[in-house]
Amino acid sequence: MTRFKDLPEVIPVFPLPGALLLPRARLPLHIFEPRYLAMIEDCMKTPERLIGMIQPREMPGSDTKLLHMIGCAGRLTAFSETEDGRYMITLTGISRFRIQQEITGFTPYRRTEVTWDGFERDRGDEECDRKLERAAFFGLLKRFFQMHQLSTDWDSLESAEDELLINSLSMLCPFEPDDKQALLEAPSLATRRETLVTLMEFSLRGGDDEVLQ
Repeated sequence: MTRFKDLPEVIPVFPLPGALLLPRARLPLHIFEPRYLAMIEDCMKTPERLIGMIQPREMPGSDTKLLHMIGCAGRLTAFSETEDGRYMITLTGISRFRIQQEITGFTPYRRTEVTWDGFERDRGDEECDRKLERAAFFGLLKRFFQMHQLSTDWDSLESAEDELLINSLSMLCPFEPDDKQALLEAPSLATRRETLVTLMEFSLRGGDDEVLQ
């Protein structure tokens, strides 16, 4: 369990469309842009080694990319460097956060002042989803995977604990960035599963111009 006092008030953020990190999950990343190489190097000098993953938002009529207010911070838990200077890293999700304000200047990457209030559950024990009906869920999931020509190790997936199952699918399934944000902001594992089911059913129906609320 991560203690509140161990979490800093200012963290670097990595706006990456469609990349979702959730508490206690792992996200591998390939880093090659100079500003993010600098971010990784600076991150490794800090005791917390935290990076905030967050979805950018397009601003109509402008090249400026805004940020969603809620992201998830991950601790840098694996690192390797390629011969040509790129970094291969893994972030392990620690807690969601809410942006208070962006800090300008001093670094080539973006930094934000954040609050961790309201996300205490993220720093507690692994969650269970007692209303998860696995037979119906996997029936839907297999149709979704077949439609999108996705493959997986079904034995491992079917034996996974509730949180690992739902969070891994939320991170890996090919949803739009706004849908990924909805999965991130789900207040509980059960709500995230309900959102995941809605997204898969919507995709199987062929979708339309509606946006998931």
